[in-house]
Amino acid sequence: MNAIFCRAKYLLPLAEPDRGVRIEDGCVLSEGETIKEVGRYSPEAEKRARKKHGSSLRIMTYPNAILLPAFVKAHGHDHEQPLIGIAKDEPLTAWLDHAVNPFTGFINKEHDRLRRELGDSPQLITYRMARLCDIHYGITACMVHHCNFNKYHLEEIAQANESAGTTMIVAVGAQDRHYVKEVLDRPKDALKRLDDALSIKGLKRTSFCPGPDQVFSNSGKMLAPLKKWAREHGTLFHIHSAEEPTTTRWFTREIEPGLSEVEFMESLGVLDQDTVIAHQVNCGPRDVDILARTGAKVVHNPLANAILGSGMPPVIEMLEAGVPVAISTDGSGSADNQNIIAAARLAAQYQKARRQDATVLRSQQLLEMITSVPARILRQDQGELKPGRRADWILLGLERPNLVPTRLDNLMENIIWAADGSEIDAVVARGRVLKEGGRVLPFRDGSKPEKIMAAVQKLSMLFAEHRKTAPEIKGTGAHR
Repeated sequence: MNAIFCRAKYLLPLAEPDRGVRIEDGCVLSEGETIKEVGRYSPEAEKRARKKHGSSLRIMTYPNAILLPAFVKAHGHDHEQPLIGIAKDEPLTAWLDHAVNPFTGFINKEHDRLRRELGDSPQLITYRMARLCDIHYGITACMVHHCNFNKYHLEEIAQANESAGTTMIVAVGAQDRHYVKEVLDRPKDALKRLDDALSIKGLKRTSFCPGPDQVFSNSGKMLAPLKKWAREHGTLFHIHSAEEPTTTRWFTREIEPGLSEVEFMESLGVLDQDTVIAHQVNCGPRDVDILARTGAKVVHNPLANAILGSGMPPVIEMLEAGVPVAISTDGSGSADNQNIIAAARLAAQYQKARRQDATVLRSQQLLEMITSVPARILRQDQGELKPGRRADWILLGLERPNLVPTRLDNLMENIIWAADGSEIDAVVARGRVLKEGGRVLPFRDGSKPEKIMAAVQKLSMLFAEHRKTAPEIKGTGAHR
């Protein structure tokens, strides 16, 4: 069994019973995929580990770094990585029709030609790049909302995740109304897609759950059977809700008259403790109370919400009502990166200014909202450094000018307020090193980061040429 003994200048376990503990000269010992010891370094602890594991023990020593749990992303889209900078300065539904739907349609329709030109599946190339970016920013577990044309390519996203060494829940998309007609489903098609996903062989790090795309794009005839499937299979149920103001108003006025999107879901009985809602930006007057009463969880994506002009959800009111809220990044097409530290910082900046209260969303709480909180939401045994937890951690280097001075008393504060997100020097996931010396290592299938990036660069150029003559797409939500 492979083992790692990791020592760093500072250790932030972020673990119960006291998540505020800060340790100088700390260490973690893992065996296989599991953490065995956590605490202050001692020569005796290292000696015991060396004696027990011999040559199979890997020693990682970081004299100027912070050792903390790896980040957990509760909502994202792996198909958006090549879309950075495309169709900016537009609201959500227009951006979907001008960026996401054309791109995913392009690589779906032109799959064979692109495979010949690129030497590999364009979907697999895209999903590998997303895995590379997550690892770069210290994210080792995620839930990916795999909707529109991507829902037809579940084996490729599973393959990319397994080879990258990360942990993933794929929320499998479905739509039966108010969306690009080529991807509209019947409930039996969506259910078969989920059943087929369960038959994919050899998956150790990838699982599946229903992921109907948006509330506005799924009728009760679709949502009810998908939630029934989730309950029968003991999975989560993931959906976008009330993300963009124009579409939210249109939904209440014309699609389900008199009902907010949360009220509509409540009327169908799909809200419970296993329902994970992305965004929930534009709440109706009863929505927060309904979410609290039903036990539903919310994933806040401040980068995308701000860039798309969608607004920001009432995060403080949700937390005060007892609604679990995680902070995430959304896809790179809307957020432009997977910098989850930047997402946490923006979430706090906005809420502090909106409430005119500097005391809300302190640094420790923000770190929990990108580690232990999303880990609980996604049922992942990580998010804190504690014996028995999964061996997922990161080391954040302190050599950069923006992190000098860093002391024991300002560790958490500097991660949130001074770090720029690129200081992640090493990443360990399930006891395996995925990033070291600031560089992501080759994937298990031999894919090298530089080749992954080169392929995505070429794919983006081919899509840019395609966009010049492609007809405009309309039909998503209020973009009609």
